[in-house]
Amino acid sequence: MKQILVLHTGGTIAMKEDQKTGSISPDVENPLLNASIDLPENVDLIVEDIFNLPSPHITPSHMLKMKQRIQKAYQDGIDSVVITHGTDTLEETAYFLDITIGDWLPIVLTGAMRSSNELGSDGLYNFVSAIRVAASPDAKDQGVLVVMNDEIHAARYVTKTHTTNVATFRTPSMGPVGMVNKNNISFLQKNVKTQHADIHSVNGLIPILKAYAGMNGELLEGLAHTQLDGLVIEALGAGNLPPENIAPLQEMLANQIPIVLVSRCFNGIAEPVYDYSGGGIELQKMGVIFCPNINSQKARLKLLIANNRQLTKDELADFMQH
Repeated sequence: MKQILVLHTGGTIAMKEDQKTGSISPDVENPLLNASIDLPENVDLIVEDIFNLPSPHITPSHMLKMKQRIQKAYQDGIDSVVITHGTDTLEETAYFLDITIGDWLPIVLTGAMRSSNELGSDGLYNFVSAIRVAASPDAKDQGVLVVMNDEIHAARYVTKTHTTNVATFRTPSMGPVGMVNKNNISFLQKNVKTQHADIHSVNGLIPILKAYAGMNGELLEGLAHTQLDGLVIEALGAGNLPPENIAPLQEMLANQIPIVLVSRCFNGIAEPVYDYSGGGIELQKMGVIFCPNINSQKARLKLLIANNRQLTKDELADFMQH
Protein backbone atom coordinates (compact mmCIF):
# COMPACT_ATOMS: atom_id res chain seq x y z
CA MET A 1 0.00 0.00 0.00
CA LYS A 2 1.12 3.54 -0.75
CA GLN A 3 0.64 5.81 2.27
CA ILE A 4 -0.34 9.38 1.44
CA LEU A 5 -0.44 12.10 4.08
CA VAL A 6 -3.30 14.56 3.51
CA LEU A 7 -2.95 17.99 5.12
CA HIS A 8 -6.09 20.11 5.03
CA THR A 9 -5.38 23.82 5.53
CA GLY A 10 -8.74 25.43 4.70
CA GLY A 11 -9.67 27.70 1.80
CA THR A 12 -12.67 27.67 -0.54
CA ILE A 13 -12.40 23.90 -0.84
CA ALA A 14 -13.37 23.75 2.87
CA MET A 15 -16.04 26.50 2.78
CA LYS A 16 -19.79 26.79 2.15
CA GLU A 17 -21.91 29.35 0.35
CA ASP A 18 -24.76 31.12 2.17
CA GLN A 19 -27.74 30.34 -0.07
CA LYS A 20 -29.46 33.64 0.82
CA THR A 21 -26.59 36.13 0.51
CA GLY A 22 -24.18 34.27 -1.77
CA SER A 23 -21.31 34.99 0.61
CA ILE A 24 -18.73 32.26 1.18
CA SER A 25 -17.17 31.55 4.57
CA PRO A 26 -15.33 28.76 6.42
CA ASP A 27 -17.49 25.86 7.57
CA VAL A 28 -17.33 24.56 11.13
CA GLU A 29 -15.97 21.27 9.80
CA ASN A 30 -14.09 20.65 6.59
CA PRO A 31 -16.60 18.94 4.25
CA LEU A 32 -13.78 16.85 2.77
CA LEU A 33 -13.37 15.01 6.08
CA ASN A 34 -16.66 13.17 5.60
CA ALA A 35 -16.66 13.01 1.81
CA SER A 36 -17.11 9.64 0.12
CA ILE A 37 -14.41 9.15 -2.50
CA ASP A 38 -13.13 6.29 -4.60
CA LEU A 39 -9.43 5.87 -3.90
CA PRO A 40 -6.92 4.04 -6.09
CA GLU A 41 -6.68 0.44 -4.89
CA ASN A 42 -3.14 0.76 -3.59
CA VAL A 43 -3.67 3.96 -1.56
CA ASP A 44 -4.08 4.46 2.18
CA LEU A 45 -4.75 8.00 3.45
CA ILE A 46 -3.55 9.55 6.71
CA VAL A 47 -5.67 12.70 7.08
CA GLU A 48 -4.90 15.71 9.27
CA ASP A 49 -6.74 19.02 9.63
CA ILE A 50 -3.57 21.05 10.21
CA PHE A 51 -5.25 24.47 9.70
CA ASN A 52 -8.67 25.79 8.73
CA LEU A 53 -7.74 29.17 7.29
CA PRO A 54 -8.68 31.26 4.28
CA SER A 55 -5.50 31.43 2.23
CA PRO A 56 -5.02 35.22 2.71
CA HIS A 57 -4.46 34.29 6.37
CA ILE A 58 -1.63 31.90 5.48
CA THR A 59 1.81 33.27 6.38
CA PRO A 60 5.37 31.96 5.90
CA SER A 61 5.13 30.69 9.49
CA HIS A 62 2.25 28.41 8.46
CA MET A 63 4.28 27.29 5.43
CA LEU A 64 7.18 26.46 7.74
CA LYS A 65 4.89 24.31 9.90
CA MET A 66 3.73 22.43 6.81
CA LYS A 67 7.34 21.88 5.79
CA GLN A 68 8.24 20.54 9.22
CA ARG A 69 5.24 18.19 9.24
CA ILE A 70 6.15 16.87 5.79
CA GLN A 71 9.78 16.33 6.79
CA LYS A 72 8.64 14.29 9.80
CA ALA A 73 6.29 12.30 7.55
CA TYR A 74 9.16 11.62 5.16
CA GLN A 75 11.27 10.31 8.04
CA ASP A 76 8.34 8.11 9.09
CA GLY A 77 8.17 6.52 5.64
CA ILE A 78 5.22 8.36 4.08
CA ASP A 79 5.21 7.92 0.28
CA SER A 80 3.48 11.13 -0.85
CA VAL A 81 1.72 14.25 0.46
CA VAL A 82 -1.48 16.01 -0.68
CA ILE A 83 -2.30 19.48 0.63
CA THR A 84 -5.69 21.17 0.22
CA HIS A 85 -5.29 24.95 0.25
CA GLY A 86 -7.06 28.19 -0.59
CA THR A 87 -6.21 29.35 -4.08
CA ASP A 88 -5.23 32.97 -3.36
CA THR A 89 -1.82 32.02 -1.92
CA LEU A 90 -1.63 28.38 -3.01
CA GLU A 91 1.17 29.07 -5.50
CA GLU A 92 3.26 30.68 -2.75
CA THR A 93 2.93 27.74 -0.35
CA ALA A 94 3.70 25.36 -3.22
CA TYR A 95 6.83 27.30 -4.17
CA PHE A 96 7.99 27.59 -0.54
CA LEU A 97 7.79 23.81 -0.18
CA ASP A 98 9.48 23.32 -3.57
CA ILE A 99 12.46 25.41 -2.43
CA THR A 100 12.73 24.01 1.10
CA ILE A 101 11.87 20.32 0.45
CA GLY A 102 11.77 19.86 -3.29
CA ASP A 103 11.70 16.33 -4.69
CA TRP A 104 12.24 14.22 -1.57
CA LEU A 105 8.78 12.77 -2.20
CA PRO A 106 5.77 13.74 -4.32
CA ILE A 107 3.97 16.78 -2.85
CA VAL A 108 0.74 17.86 -4.54
CA LEU A 109 -1.35 20.92 -3.71
CA THR A 110 -4.93 21.44 -4.78
CA GLY A 111 -7.90 23.65 -4.00
CA ALA A 112 -11.23 24.79 -5.36
CA MET A 113 -12.75 27.83 -6.99
CA ARG A 114 -16.27 26.90 -5.89
CA SER A 115 -17.26 26.04 -2.35
CA SER A 116 -18.60 22.62 -1.40
CA ASN A 117 -22.32 23.42 -1.80
CA GLU A 118 -22.11 25.62 -4.91
CA LEU A 119 -23.42 24.42 -8.25
CA GLY A 120 -20.55 22.78 -10.12
CA SER A 121 -18.31 22.56 -7.06
CA ASP A 122 -14.81 21.48 -8.13
CA GLY A 123 -13.26 20.75 -4.74
CA LEU A 124 -13.93 17.04 -4.36
CA TYR A 125 -12.92 16.30 -7.95
CA ASN A 126 -9.66 18.24 -7.59
CA PHE A 127 -8.96 16.46 -4.30
CA VAL A 128 -9.35 13.02 -5.87
CA SER A 129 -7.25 14.12 -8.85
CA ALA A 130 -4.48 15.27 -6.50
CA ILE A 131 -4.52 11.90 -4.72
CA ARG A 132 -4.26 10.10 -8.06
CA VAL A 133 -1.27 12.24 -9.07
CA ALA A 134 0.42 11.77 -5.68
CA ALA A 135 -0.02 7.99 -6.04
CA SER A 136 1.45 7.92 -9.54
CA PRO A 137 5.03 6.57 -9.74
CA ASP A 138 5.71 9.21 -12.41
CA ALA A 139 5.20 12.01 -9.85
CA LYS A 140 8.50 11.13 -8.20
CA ASP A 141 11.34 13.62 -8.81
CA GLN A 142 8.95 16.15 -10.33
CA GLY A 143 9.21 18.64 -7.47
CA VAL A 144 6.14 20.13 -5.83
CA LEU A 145 3.07 20.04 -8.08
CA VAL A 146 -0.25 21.89 -8.30
CA VAL A 147 -3.24 19.88 -9.59
CA MET A 148 -6.39 21.72 -10.62
CA ASN A 149 -8.96 21.28 -13.38
CA ASP A 150 -7.34 18.10 -14.84
CA GLU A 151 -3.95 19.80 -15.22
CA ILE A 152 -0.64 19.28 -13.43
CA HIS A 153 1.58 22.33 -12.99
CA ALA A 154 5.04 22.88 -11.57
CA ALA A 155 5.08 24.96 -8.39
CA ARG A 156 7.95 27.04 -9.73
CA TYR A 157 6.00 28.49 -12.64
CA VAL A 158 2.27 28.15 -11.95
CA THR A 159 0.20 31.21 -11.05
CA LYS A 160 -3.42 32.12 -10.43
CA THR A 161 -4.70 34.00 -13.49
CA HIS A 162 -8.44 34.47 -12.92
CA THR A 163 -10.43 35.52 -9.87
CA THR A 164 -13.25 32.97 -10.24
CA ASN A 165 -12.71 30.65 -13.23
CA VAL A 166 -12.09 26.97 -12.40
CA ALA A 167 -9.28 27.03 -14.98
CA THR A 168 -7.52 29.80 -13.07
CA PHE A 169 -4.13 28.09 -12.60
CA ARG A 170 -1.86 28.49 -15.59
CA THR A 171 1.84 28.23 -16.39
CA PRO A 172 2.77 31.14 -18.68
CA SER A 173 5.09 30.31 -21.58
CA MET A 174 5.53 26.63 -20.71
CA GLY A 175 2.08 25.19 -20.04
CA PRO A 176 1.24 22.28 -17.70
CA VAL A 177 3.75 19.51 -17.03
CA GLY A 178 1.04 16.85 -17.12
CA MET A 179 -2.63 15.93 -17.43
CA VAL A 180 -5.13 14.02 -15.30
CA ASN A 181 -6.98 11.64 -17.61
CA LYS A 182 -9.90 9.32 -16.95
CA ASN A 183 -7.75 6.22 -16.58
CA ASN A 184 -4.18 7.44 -16.11
CA ILE A 185 -1.85 10.27 -15.18
CA SER A 186 0.23 11.63 -18.06
CA PHE A 187 3.37 13.70 -17.56
CA LEU A 188 4.22 15.68 -20.69
CA GLN A 189 7.59 17.04 -19.63
CA LYS A 190 10.23 16.63 -16.94
CA ASN A 191 10.27 19.35 -14.33
CA VAL A 192 13.34 21.57 -14.02
CA LYS A 193 15.41 20.84 -10.92
CA THR A 194 15.13 23.49 -8.21
CA GLN A 195 17.88 24.64 -5.86
CA HIS A 196 16.94 23.61 -2.33
CA ALA A 197 17.58 25.52 0.90
CA ASP A 198 16.27 24.05 4.13
CA ILE A 199 15.48 26.64 6.81
CA HIS A 200 14.22 26.68 10.40
CA SER A 201 12.93 30.28 10.57
CA VAL A 202 11.10 32.76 8.35
CA ASN A 203 12.13 36.08 9.84
CA GLY A 204 12.41 39.27 7.83
CA LEU A 205 10.54 42.21 6.32
CA ILE A 206 10.58 42.04 2.52
CA PRO A 207 7.94 44.08 0.67
CA ILE A 208 7.06 44.05 -3.03
CA LEU A 209 6.93 47.28 -5.04
CA LYS A 210 5.40 47.50 -8.50
CA ALA A 211 6.86 49.97 -10.99
CA TYR A 212 4.63 52.26 -13.02
CA ALA A 213 4.84 55.14 -15.49
CA GLY A 214 5.77 58.34 -13.68
CA MET A 215 7.18 56.56 -10.61
CA ASN A 216 9.26 59.37 -9.11
CA GLY A 217 11.30 57.65 -6.41
CA GLU A 218 9.38 58.93 -3.37
CA LEU A 219 8.25 55.46 -2.34
CA LEU A 220 11.80 54.12 -2.59
CA GLU A 221 13.10 57.10 -0.63
CA GLY A 222 10.70 56.24 2.16
CA LEU A 223 11.66 52.57 2.07
CA ALA A 224 15.35 53.49 2.15
CA HIS A 225 14.85 54.74 5.71
CA THR A 226 12.94 51.66 6.85
CA GLN A 227 14.46 48.61 8.52
CA LEU A 228 14.04 46.29 5.56
CA ASP A 229 15.64 42.89 5.07
CA GLY A 230 15.19 43.06 1.32
CA LEU A 231 13.03 44.43 -1.45
CA VAL A 232 11.45 42.90 -4.56
CA ILE A 233 10.60 45.21 -7.45
CA GLU A 234 8.24 44.36 -10.31
CA ALA A 235 10.05 46.36 -12.97
CA LEU A 236 8.88 47.54 -16.36
CA GLY A 237 9.40 45.36 -19.42
CA ALA A 238 12.57 43.31 -19.41
CA GLY A 239 13.72 45.00 -16.20
CA ASN A 240 13.75 48.81 -16.29
CA LEU A 241 12.77 51.67 -13.98
CA PRO A 242 12.13 55.40 -14.33
CA PRO A 243 15.49 57.18 -13.71
CA GLU A 244 14.24 59.09 -10.63
CA ASN A 245 14.46 55.81 -8.69
CA ILE A 246 18.20 55.32 -9.13
CA ALA A 247 19.37 57.49 -6.17
CA PRO A 248 17.21 55.83 -3.47
CA LEU A 249 18.12 52.39 -4.86
CA GLN A 250 21.81 53.26 -4.54
CA GLU A 251 21.21 54.33 -0.94
CA MET A 252 19.50 51.05 -0.11
CA LEU A 253 22.24 49.00 -1.76
CA ALA A 254 24.88 50.98 0.15
CA ASN A 255 23.04 49.94 3.34
CA GLN A 256 23.41 46.27 2.30
CA ILE A 257 19.70 45.79 1.57
CA PRO A 258 19.37 43.14 -1.16
CA ILE A 259 17.18 44.28 -4.04
CA VAL A 260 15.68 41.68 -6.37
CA LEU A 261 14.10 42.60 -9.68
CA VAL A 262 11.46 40.71 -11.68
CA SER A 263 9.33 41.83 -14.60
CA ARG A 264 5.75 42.93 -14.14
CA CYS A 265 4.96 41.27 -17.49
CA PHE A 266 2.88 38.11 -17.50
CA ASN A 267 5.22 36.30 -19.93
CA GLY A 268 8.95 36.42 -20.57
CA ILE A 269 11.90 36.92 -18.24
CA ALA A 270 13.68 39.82 -16.57
CA GLU A 271 17.15 40.43 -18.00
CA PRO A 272 19.48 43.44 -18.37
CA VAL A 273 18.96 44.55 -21.97
CA TYR A 274 18.57 48.33 -22.09
CA ASP A 275 21.50 50.71 -21.56
CA TYR A 276 20.06 54.05 -20.46
CA SER A 277 19.43 55.77 -17.12
CA GLY A 278 17.17 53.40 -15.20
CA GLY A 279 17.70 50.63 -17.76
CA GLY A 280 18.44 47.05 -16.79
CA ILE A 281 22.16 47.26 -17.56
CA GLU A 282 22.64 50.18 -15.15
CA LEU A 283 20.56 48.45 -12.47
CA GLN A 284 22.62 45.26 -12.74
CA LYS A 285 25.90 47.20 -12.52
CA MET A 286 24.60 48.86 -9.34
CA GLY A 287 24.09 45.46 -7.72
CA VAL A 288 20.37 44.85 -8.28
CA ILE A 289 19.79 41.08 -8.59
CA PHE A 290 17.77 39.96 -11.60
CA CYS A 291 15.44 37.03 -10.87
CA PRO A 292 14.56 35.92 -14.39
CA ASN A 293 11.93 33.21 -14.26
CA ILE A 294 9.52 33.63 -11.34
CA ASN A 295 6.95 36.24 -10.33
CA SER A 296 7.30 38.79 -7.54
CA GLN A 297 5.46 36.85 -4.83
CA LYS A 298 7.69 33.84 -5.38
CA ALA A 299 10.82 35.99 -5.61
CA ARG A 300 9.90 37.47 -2.23
CA LEU A 301 9.66 34.01 -0.67
CA LYS A 302 12.91 32.96 -2.30
CA LEU A 303 14.68 36.04 -0.89
CA LEU A 304 13.14 35.36 2.54
CA ILE A 305 14.43 31.79 2.41
CA ALA A 306 17.88 32.95 1.28
CA ASN A 307 18.09 35.47 4.12
CA ASN A 308 17.10 32.88 6.73
CA ARG A 309 19.66 30.54 5.20
CA GLN A 310 22.21 33.35 5.77
CA LEU A 311 23.68 33.12 2.30
CA THR A 312 26.63 35.31 1.40
CA LYS A 313 26.21 38.10 -1.15
CA ASP A 314 27.60 35.95 -3.97
CA GLU A 315 25.60 32.89 -2.86
CA LEU A 316 22.46 35.02 -2.73
CA ALA A 317 22.92 36.31 -6.27
CA ASP A 318 23.45 32.79 -7.60
CA PHE A 319 20.48 31.41 -5.65
CA MET A 320 18.10 34.09 -6.89
CA GLN A 321 19.16 33.77 -10.51
CA HIS A 322 18.68 29.99 -10.83
